[in-house]
This record gives sequence, structure tokens and C-alpha cells, in this order.
Amino acid sequence: MEKIRNFCIISHVDHGKSTLADRFLEITQTVPKEKMREQFLDTMDLERGKGITIKMHPVRMGYQGFILNLIDTPGHVDFNYEVSRSLAAVEGAILLVDATQGIQAQTISNLELARKQNLVIVPVVNKIDSPQARIEETKNDLAHLLNIAPAEIFEISAKYGTNVEKLLAGLIRKIPCPKGKPEESFRALIFDSKYDAYQGVIVFLRVMQGKIKTGEKIFLLQAKTKGEVKELGYFKPELRPAAELISGEIGYLATGIKEPGKVRVGDTITTFPPKTEPLAGYQEPQPVVFASVFPENPDDFQNLRDSLAKLKLNDASFTFELEQKETLGRGFQCGFLGSLHAEIVCERLKREFGLDLVISTPSVVFKIVTLPKNKELSVFSASDWPLPNQIKETKEPWAKLEIITPSQYLGNILNILEELRGKAIETKYFSSEKTLLIYEVPLKGIISGFYNKLKSASQGFASMNYEIVGERQADLAKLEVLVAGRKEEALSKIIYQKDAYQEGKKIVEKLKEILPPQLFSVPIQAVIGGKVIARATISAKRKDVIAPLYGGDYTRKRKLLEQQKKGKEELKEKGRLRIPAQVFLEIFKSV
Repeated sequence: MEKIRNFCIISHVDHGKSTLADRFLEITQTVPKEKMREQFLDTMDLERGKGITIKMHPVRMGYQGFILNLIDTPGHVDFNYEVSRSLAAVEGAILLVDATQGIQAQTISNLELARKQNLVIVPVVNKIDSPQARIEETKNDLAHLLNIAPAEIFEISAKYGTNVEKLLAGLIRKIPCPKGKPEESFRALIFDSKYDAYQGVIVFLRVMQGKIKTGEKIFLLQAKTKGEVKELGYFKPELRPAAELISGEIGYLATGIKEPGKVRVGDTITTFPPKTEPLAGYQEPQPVVFASVFPENPDDFQNLRDSLAKLKLNDASFTFELEQKETLGRGFQCGFLGSLHAEIVCERLKREFGLDLVISTPSVVFKIVTLPKNKELSVFSASDWPLPNQIKETKEPWAKLEIITPSQYLGNILNILEELRGKAIETKYFSSEKTLLIYEVPLKGIISGFYNKLKSASQGFASMNYEIVGERQADLAKLEVLVAGRKEEALSKIIYQKDAYQEGKKIVEKLKEILPPQLFSVPIQAVIGGKVIARATISAKRKDVIAPLYGGDYTRKRKLLEQQKKGKEELKEKGRLRIPAQVFLEIFKSV
């Protein structure tokens, strides 16, 4: 155990975590040179396509007689649950800062998570090879943040491998070896998992004490589930079987459990019968963004259910519950940690499980105090909204938003924040060139395109982080959409009262544009509390019924036109318009 070092890399997005992990793999010869490629640990096509780390990636390396267990982590705020889980499995963390960008919002957030776990922090400034690198300035800012001397900060170029070997030696020197004894009862923390059709659920675990071998009976303490060790081993970075795992090591274990719902990240795994208490585990993540997910083909419902259960093993931070809508059939209401998280999960369902989906616009959870009993009701979608005469008070979630920006873009960013109708809390100056803005704003404003606006206003230099601070009163209402006089509940949404006209006009004009024309005119209405606030009409599709006629008396033509007019009136009264699933998809994307 004295030769084991467990650590992870934490930083803001695009500060070089995956590139540094590549250099570690090369120096320790964990991956042969001929097999090496950029961002080696980012195995998902989605990660490589977007250029960001989505999942944590563990790997075991050997260096100068030491065992180094590295966990590469995501940097985006929507995936901070991945970071928190990796921090619970290690004793130290590399805090990586880009010398061209300096300290960013997520840098500070991840640092706070690491401090809560009492980890040893190893500060590193990356990209010193870049002509735009501000090495001394970044080191001074980082030293001030950590309250250490600038000389204690490592300077590296992960791209070219400059000083990376010095960093490895520093990690061995600074990060303590694991505690716990191999002779104690086996106890391990599950920090991730995935599903295998042959071996059942495979858990990624950190052994806190004791040891485990293939064939032994195991028990999950919180889920109260029994299993058997089908296989165990290390991440090299592919799964490499081993005879046993002992205290202090990080590895995987095939449980043989075929029901995904019985295994939860954060659970404690021990031998059967159990002789030990559960570990602290993790705080359950609270979803803040909700979206409804339906299969385009209703026959894919069971496939969607199974796919969500298997994906949850690999991403414990989202939730799903059964939901049914008349127009879309059976689906699931899913909760996510942010809008990017929602986008990634839905994209994974499409790519990894071959599902074609209809996805609603992401929304937040609102709270309503109802009459007459002053009961508080949680509203996840517009379909749950009570009648106006039952509402006493409406509330929405607010978040503390932290933005770090170069000072020259301050004016642009303040204009965006003014649109959110937020409240300024504090302004701090890191240096003459960098400013930290702390605001409290409605969460609804952050999840609807705010990140892109921020990047646009600051030419990509500003960064953000947010956390929920509770609910506050808001003037909200349910916007309903009527198509041909029939309410389409799937198109309803919750809006601010003062934005009612703009929102209503936007949705009816979009529907007029994308709905296929019918043989009768189709009115589209946006309604709040029984009052129509916006309207558009799709003109009837015209068929030239007199085209086959030639010559003869005009009364023959008029008779046909009268019949057509009567038929259209009957269609308008009796006809029912079926909205294609593709229309819902277009609306959810644009509105």
C-alpha cells in the first residue's frame, strides 16, 4: 500500500486534462506508442466529436515501482457529479490551470469540492509553450487562491510533455498512500458502473479495506442485494483481469447482477454475510432541468425503458419516471443537472441504443402554493399546472451565478445579466484584467441559451458556474396552444406573464410555418387563462374541382364549387388534425 498513489485531474473545460493524461500514459508506457492517439481515455465518439470529457475515466499506471491510479474527470459544470464521485475515490487532485486563460469559474468550483474531501491539492499551470501564456500572472493568481508560494506550483506543457516527469515525481512525493488494512473485512465504494450482457452489472470501485477474490459472494449494503464476483481486475485502461483486489486499489468487479436498478453508485460493497457498516457514499444529485422523452415509434417504449436503466448505471446523475401524453403516447420525464447534460444523455440514447426520440424543451421545476389548503405542489411540466383559480402563489428556482471574465468584456456581460433580471451580489477583481461577478438569477434564464450568449459576448473568454440557492416568487402562467380548436397539451409551456404575447406569437407563427396544410382552414391559438393572446390561420389546401369541365353551362361549375364549400365546412366541424411527431420535435428545438 505504501507504493500506491490515487489521484484525479480537475480543471475547467479545455484546460488540458485529457492531454496531460495522454502524457502520463506515454511516460509510464501504459499504452504502447503504436496504439497511442490523442485524448486516449475519451473513448466515446460523442466526447471526441465535442472535444470535451463527459465521463470520468480511470486508469492504472506503473512508474518507478509505484502504482498510480489516475481518474480523468469532466470540466463542464453539468458533469460535476462525475467529479465529486472521482474525488471520493482518491487521496489527491491535480488542479490544472491553463496559462493562456487563467483561473476560470469551474476551477474554483472543483477546488471547493476537493477541499471538502480533504484531498492534497497539487497546483499545475499548463500550456506554458503557448505564445499567449501568462505564466507568472497565472501562478500568482493560483498562489493567492491556494494561499501558497508561487514556487510550489508546477509549470508544464502537456502538449509537448515539458516537465511532466517532474510532475509525476511530485505527485509521488506529495500525495499520501491510502489508509485501511488488507486484513480487515472487505469494504469498497462504488464510484461508477456499466452493464454487460454476459457478466451483468460491472462496478468500478475503490477498495477502502480488506481484499476480494473471484468467486466470493458479495453484498450491496444499501440496496441489500446479493451477488458473486464473476471477474475482477484493473483499468489498463481496458479491463484487465486480476486474481484479487486489495485495500487502497482502484479496479472493477463483475457482480453477475442482471437487474440494473439493484446497483447504485455510492453504495458500499462487502462480502456476504456482511460484517461491516456502509461507507459515507455520495450526496444524491438533485436534478434541476427536466425534459420529457418519448420514442418516435411507440413500439420502442420497452427498449427506451431498458436503455434508460442501463444508461443510468453509467450516469447516476439523471432520473426518469413514467409519463403519458395523449398525442405522444408513453414516455419518460427525465431530470438532468443542466441543459448540456440533457443534450448528452439524449444523444447517447440515440447513438448507443439506436433510438429515435421526441424530446421536449428542457424546463425547471416550479413550486405552486394551491388554494384552499395552502399546499405546496411541485410542477415539472405544463401538464401538471393547476387551474388559475386554484393558485395562490407561484415560485421558481434561483441560482447563484459566478462569471469570470476579462475586464474589457464586462459591459457586454452586464447587459446580458440585465436581461435575466438578476440581482448583483458581489464583484471581485482577480487582477487588473480579470473580474469575478456573482449574481443571483432565475435558473430558467441560465438553461435557455445563456451559455452561448455569454461566450458570444466575451468572444469565448468568459466562464461560468452556478449552484441552486432556493425558490423565489415569480409571476408565472401556463400558455396553452389550441390547434383547430383542440388543446394540444404537449405544446403547452410555463412562461412569465409579461412575456405572454411574445411567447404566444412566436409559437403560433412557428406552427403555421411547419404544420402541413389541410383541406380545411386550421386556426392556431395561444391561450392564457381562457383568453386568446395570439392567433394564426393555416389556409385550406385548394383543389380545383372544375378543372375536368370544359364548355357547358356555368351552373354546372357553380354546383361543384358549392358542394366543395359544403364539404369543407363539414370537415372543419368534424375533422380532426393529427400532428406528426416531427412537428413536436421542430417546436421543441425552436421555441
